[in-house]
Amino acid sequence: MDISNKTHFLTVKDHSVSNETFDLYYDETLDMLITHPQPSLENLEKYYESEDYISHTDNKRSLFEKAYHFVKGIALKNKLNLINSQQTAKGRILDIGAGTGDFLSVVKNDGWQTVGIEPSDRAKGIAIGKGIAFVENTTELENHSFDVITMWHVLEHVPDLNFQIKELKRLLKPNGTLIVAVPNFKSFDAKHYGIYWAAFDVPIHFWHFSKKAIQMLFEKENMKLEKVLPMKFDSFYVSLLSEKYKNGKMNFIKAFFIGLQSNWKAKRNLEYSSLIYVLKNN
Repeated sequence: MDISNKTHFLTVKDHSVSNETFDLYYDETLDMLITHPQPSLENLEKYYESEDYISHTDNKRSLFEKAYHFVKGIALKNKLNLINSQQTAKGRILDIGAGTGDFLSVVKNDGWQTVGIEPSDRAKGIAIGKGIAFVENTTELENHSFDVITMWHVLEHVPDLNFQIKELKRLLKPNGTLIVAVPNFKSFDAKHYGIYWAAFDVPIHFWHFSKKAIQMLFEKENMKLEKVLPMKFDSFYVSLLSEKYKNGKMNFIKAFFIGLQSNWKAKRNLEYSSLIYVLKNN
């Protein structure tokens, strides 16, 4: 994406893999940030090569990982309830970036027909062991073939944003539901930690969205933003990692209070650490 007319916002370090620095540029029209430079598709995989990339494993080696998976169990129930509240009949659901397949396992057990897409062979292998079916790419799928499409913390990873949004439009049935969850760079914890905010996660997060950005990007494809919901646990998880990046260790107590403060402030402005966007295909 052209950054010649964008304003430099921050320079941020990749704390988890390469220790390289990347620039964030502000797009005033869309109210979003863009990572620059963005790694080529050939080099992208190496930036995911971290044992700490927790969504690609089912590891429970540490207290942190055990807590993550405990909270994940609660979140999965909430996600299922959200899906069922949006669609009266259980149909076909596509999860892009399905990870180790836990979400699709839950909805499959609830009666949904499921399909996943996951670029990580390691994560996909774990999911296949749970009975999850996959396709390699959305281009293999038929037009208007899904009642629900979900992207849980995935849209920020997509190299070609405009193409991805057009594909989501193509795949959804009329009046189908799209659910997108992404970090929110306008949250209190993002402002508190600044260059150490873990959810910047450069360079594998190409895009950093605001509520305005999501609404405008999807309106271009005639998809209407129905509601915005908080992901309240994310402020604690992100604050914990941010403490590690800033101070070299996880300070559970401090991270808890920053996460709590972030959620408290977000009660007024709805700028939670991460947000779920529910969109309808018109």
